[in-house]
Amino acid sequence: MRRKIGRGSNFEKLLNYSRVVVDDDGWVFVSGCSGFDYDTMEIADNITDQAEQTFVNIDWCLNQAGCTFADVVRIRIIVASMSDYPAATKVIGRHCADAMPANTTWIAVLPDPRIKIEIEVTARKNPADKS
Repeated sequence: MRRKIGRGSNFEKLLNYSRVVVDDDGWVFVSGCSGFDYDTMEIADNITDQAEQTFVNIDWCLNQAGCTFADVVRIRIIVASMSDYPAATKVIGRHCADAMPANTTWIAVLPDPRIKIEIEVTARKNPADKS
C-alpha cells in the first residue's frame, strides 16, 4: 500500500498531487520542491538562498517518509537560468557529497517566474526499516 504525504500547499491542491509517495518496497518519491518556504509561502530573490531552502524542503519530505538525504539515489534538478547554474552547483554539490546520487540537471522555464530552481529526488529506505 502506498503512503501519500502532503503539506497542504496551494500547488498540491491545484494539481492534485502528493508531496511525497512512499511505496511498500521502500521507494520514496519526492515531488519537485522549490525554494519557497512552504510555511510562509515566501521565496528569496537569489538562487543560493532558494537552493538552500529547496534542500530544507526536501529534508522535511524525506523525514516524513522515514529516511534522510543519505538514502537518496537520484536527484533531478531544473534551473531556470543558465546564469544561475554556477551558484546553484555549489549548494547542490555540498548537499549531495555524501549520497552521491545519480543526477540529471537541465535548464528550463519554471511555472512561476520567482522560482529559480526546482529539485525532485528518489530515495530508497533501508529494506529493514519499512515503517
